[in-house]
Parts: sequence; C-alpha cells; structure tokens
Amino acid sequence: MPTDNLRRGAIYMVIAALLFAGMGALVKLVSASLPDEMVVFFRSAMGLVVLLPWFWRQGIAGIRTTMLPQHLARSAAGLGAMYCFFYAIAHLPLAEATLLNYSTPLFIPFIAAAWLGERIPRGLGQILIMGLLGVVLILKPGLALFAPVALVGLASGILAAFAMTGIRRLSKTEPVTRIVFYFTAFSTLVSAVPLLWRWQAPGPELWGALIAIGILATAAQLFLTRAYRCAPAAQVGPFTYMTVVFAATAGWLFWDEVPDVLSLLGALLVMVGGILTIRRAGRYAPASETLPSKSPG
Repeated sequence: MPTDNLRRGAIYMVIAALLFAGMGALVKLVSASLPDEMVVFFRSAMGLVVLLPWFWRQGIAGIRTTMLPQHLARSAAGLGAMYCFFYAIAHLPLAEATLLNYSTPLFIPFIAAAWLGERIPRGLGQILIMGLLGVVLILKPGLALFAPVALVGLASGILAAFAMTGIRRLSKTEPVTRIVFYFTAFSTLVSAVPLLWRWQAPGPELWGALIAIGILATAAQLFLTRAYRCAPAAQVGPFTYMTVVFAATAGWLFWDEVPDVLSLLGALLVMVGGILTIRRAGRYAPASETLPSKSPG
C-alpha cells in the first residue's frame, strides 16, 4: 500500500477524532441546560437530514431488505450506546466518559465469539485482559473515588460493541449506506418519543450547539469513512484514540478536569489494549472483516 495513502488515512482519522471530541465537548456544554433525550434526538435527526437526498434518489429500492430484525437489533444497541454515552458525558469528566465509550474494541472479540462463532485470535486474550484491567482502574470499584455513573459510561462501550458486531454481520450482504440509514431513521423516531414529556425550548445559543453536534458527528463519520478507504483499519484505526487526547484537552481547558493517577494508568492500559486489539484483529481478517474501530453512536 502506498505510503501516501497511509499518511492520508491517518490525517483523515485524526480529523475525525478531533470532530468527535468537539461533538463530545458540545454535548457536555448543552447537557448542563437540556435533557439528554433532546441531545440524542438532535444528533440523530441531523444525520437523517444528511441522508434524505440519498433516500430521495434511491427510493424504496434503496432500503428494501430481508434483514429487518438484524437492522433493528443493531440500531437498538447503537441508540442505547448513544444514550449512555451522552449521559456519561454530562456526569463524568469528558476524557473519562470518552475513554469508557472507546473501550468497545475490548468487548467485540467476546461478543463476536458468542454471537458469530468467531474464534478469538491466539495471543489476543492477554491483550484484552490488560485493557479490561485498565477499565477497572478507571472505575475504581470499592474505593471512595468510585462513581456509579461510570458504569453507564462502560455500558455505552459494551452496547457499542454489540452494535459494531451487528454491523459486521450485516455488512456481508447489506450496503453501508442502508445500514446507516436504518440506524439513523430508527434513532430519530425512537428518540423523538421521550420529547413528548422532556421537551424544553432551547435558547438561540443552544439551538446553534444542537445543530453543531449533528454537523460535527456527521462530518466525523465522513472523515472516518474516507480514512478506511485509504488504508486498512489495522493501520489507521488506532488513530481514533486521539479522540481521548482531544477530549482530555477540552476537559482541562473548559472544565478544569484533571484525571487522577489511577485514571491515567487505566487510560494508558485501555488505549494500548484497544490499539493492539485493532491491529491484531486486522492481521487475522480480510479487509472487509477487520475489527471496527470506534465511531461514537
């Protein structure tokens, strides 16, 4: 593979990471004034708006499928992950919430083994244990520093792992745009229901932030896709952990958030474990089957 393609893929992935971190910072900002249900809805609705031109061109033929139950299961897991992630952002330091969400690669091999019958590659077990130890250090169970809401952040990572495993299964027969359309449409419709009793009229500045959340997330997905077109996931996927670095920087600059020593050590183990998992999985699978790296929601 040409070096230029790898360099371009890495740049696209770092841009995606920066955009995802920006989205997380805006979610934390608006969550101080608005319920999480509204934030999830606007994040989903903006993605649907972006996909409407595609649907207009394709029509019903573009979304016709024989795998509707699988689409719904993947979408439910993805929406649950988004709710948990946004709730964690509102109640935890931004870097910690982001890192727990980015623990996803550590759970995918177990879920894929149970659900798809895939074997865990030799040598990956020790890497996964190291990463999960990092998760324990971040959660700090049994210590005074333990925050129960951190379990919600961890749930976002586990649910995202279910969603990504579902994507892997669907992608064998379904085009990517159809998978994204079903998720976005499902998320928009379902997240609209709680607004019947949780709606609050946003001020002008919050309207701008809500729209920006959707734009940043959609733009990040586009750069993520372009990165994977340039180079294999095993080579560019690790760069997605730059999101955690950018999120930590935003948390320090805007909310004076400084992680403790245990959290820093845990973050190091999770990031190393996640990166090694992505690279190891890419070694044993064809390009279309490589372990997905993170894309929040």
